[in-house]
Amino acid sequence: MSKRIGRQTLAFPSAPAILSYASVVGKKEGEGPLGIGFDRVSQDSYFGQESWEKAESEMLRQCFNLSCDKAGLASSALSGIFAGDLLNQCVSSSFAMKDSGLPYFGLYGACSTMAETLTLAAMSLDGGFGEQFCAITGSHFCSAERQYRFPLEYGGQRTPSSQWTVTGSGALILGREGKLRLKLATPGRIVDAGVSDPNNMGAAMTPAAYDTLRAHFADTGRSPGDYDAIFTGDLGALGHDLLETLFAADGVSLGKHYADCGVLIYDAAAQKVNAGGSGCGCSASVLCGHILPEMERGRWKRVLFAATGALMSPTSAMQGASIPGICHAVVIERED
Repeated sequence: MSKRIGRQTLAFPSAPAILSYASVVGKKEGEGPLGIGFDRVSQDSYFGQESWEKAESEMLRQCFNLSCDKAGLASSALSGIFAGDLLNQCVSSSFAMKDSGLPYFGLYGACSTMAETLTLAAMSLDGGFGEQFCAITGSHFCSAERQYRFPLEYGGQRTPSSQWTVTGSGALILGREGKLRLKLATPGRIVDAGVSDPNNMGAAMTPAAYDTLRAHFADTGRSPGDYDAIFTGDLGALGHDLLETLFAADGVSLGKHYADCGVLIYDAAAQKVNAGGSGCGCSASVLCGHILPEMERGRWKRVLFAATGALMSPTSAMQGASIPGICHAVVIERED
C-alpha cells in the first residue's frame, strides 16, 4: 500500500504519537515573549562548560534527558535517535549523544533539522522499525557566530536583514500512544533562488518554504484555511512578509493564523535582533515550548509546521556561492 500522497507528501497510517517534548534555551530566549513556556532557561551561556561548542552539547544533553524523563522512559528504551545541529560535522549532537548507547542518525538540514528529524523518526515508527524514537536539534548563538561569521570579540555591525541565532533546543519522543499525532509530512526540495548574502537568509529560504507549502496544498487538496495555525521555521520578519507576497500573487492568503517562529521568539525592537531569530534551535524550541503546549491546551487542533533552512557553509559563503534553501513540513493533529 502506497503511503505517498501526490508528488511529495507522505501519510502515516499509524499516526505516530508525541509521547513527550522538552525545550532548553538560553537567557535571551527566556527573556523573550515565549519565555514562560520553555522547560528550562539557563542563565549561563556556557551551560557550565568551558567552550561554546561544549555548551551547545550540554544543552542538547539536558534537553534529551528531560524529554525522556517527561515520557517516563529510560533512555535505553528508545529504538534510536535522530539529531542534528548547525556546526561542522554535527559535532554538538554527536558529542551530546555519544554516551547514550543508542542507534544514532546524525542529520544536517540547517535550520530545518527539527522537521527533518521528526519526519524520519515518524517514518521509522510507522514502518515498524522500533517503538520509540527521539528527534532532537538545537543551536547556540556564540558557536554559530564563531563558525559562520566572526568571533564575538570582533563586534561586527549587523545589517537590518540579519537574524539572531537562537540559543535553544527541542526534543520530542515519538511512540504509539498519545493525544498529539503526526499525520502527514511533506519533505522539501532544494531551491536556490540565487541569493548570496549570508546576512539575508530570510530571502534565501523563503522560496523553499513557498515551494514546499505549495506542494503540500496541491498534494493534499487542502488550503491554508484547513489549518488552525501555520508556522514557518525562521524566515524572520522579512521572509515572513515575502512568503505572504508570493502566495498573494497566486491569489492565496495564508491567513491571520500564519506566523514565523523567528518572529515569535524575540521582541525584535526591545531585544535588538534585527529581522528576528534563526538557527536549528529557533523552530525546535518554539515547537516544544509554545506550539505543542498550546495544542495540548486546546488552542489549535491541526497545525502545519514548516521548518526552513539555509544550506550554506562557511566555505561556500566565503567563496560567494549562492545559498540554497530547504523546507520540510509536518502536520500535527490533536485527537481528543
